[in-house]
Amino acid sequence: MLFTSSALVAVLASVVTVGAAPAKPSTTTPGPVPVITNGAAIAAGLMTEPSNNDRFKKLLTDSKGNLLTGDALRGLTVFDFNQQKPNPGAKGGSILLATVDNFPILQSQGISGAISFVEPCGLNIPHFHPRASEIFFVTEGVLDTGFVMENGFNTEIQTQLGKFQGTVFPIGSIHYQQNPTCDPVVFVAALNSEDPGRSDIATSFFMLDSDVVNAALGFPETIGGSNIDQWRSHVPANLAAGVDSCLKKCGLSKK
Repeated sequence: MLFTSSALVAVLASVVTVGAAPAKPSTTTPGPVPVITNGAAIAAGLMTEPSNNDRFKKLLTDSKGNLLTGDALRGLTVFDFNQQKPNPGAKGGSILLATVDNFPILQSQGISGAISFVEPCGLNIPHFHPRASEIFFVTEGVLDTGFVMENGFNTEIQTQLGKFQGTVFPIGSIHYQQNPTCDPVVFVAALNSEDPGRSDIATSFFMLDSDVVNAALGFPETIGGSNIDQWRSHVPANLAAGVDSCLKKCGLSKK
């Protein structure tokens, strides 16, 4: 027996009505995510697989081909940015970047991402990513940002970002972010490589031979061979305390 058009419409309507019933919101908070301690080794093992499907099967199933469950699956598919801590010597906040080394599911996906908590007057010091462009969003607070491109366009592009505003840092550009306020800031960044890399300009520069540093700066009377080690000792870690005027405005002191 064939359905009439009116009967078919009635059947479909009943299905839609049932399917549209609102689900009850979850009242539980997801627990902590197991930390992957051998992410780089896992990622290296995935490189030998011929296809993307094969990589996911190897990563997310057991030896019998069954999908992993519980913490075993959660640890490989969820990255917990809550587990970040300031780098040794950092004074202005913390940042955690999910890359193929610590989140192997990113292998061959061409993406990575970071979340950072920037303290009042905190500065994410000038750096660049040699293998990725970055799209960058503020989710809480205000940040001043800037970037400089390669020779031939030697102009700093400065921006100020508020909540839910974003900008772009092109691949290879030197860029920074600073919190000019007395309130904490949160930002999120996404990069188009699972292995973007990061090079801190000042840290890398002062690793060069003292004579090269002096010649490049053109101020041997200010930075010379006799005090270059002193300068190296003051090069800040990843996230450093900000500018004196901001610290003074906020009633903060250098530590």
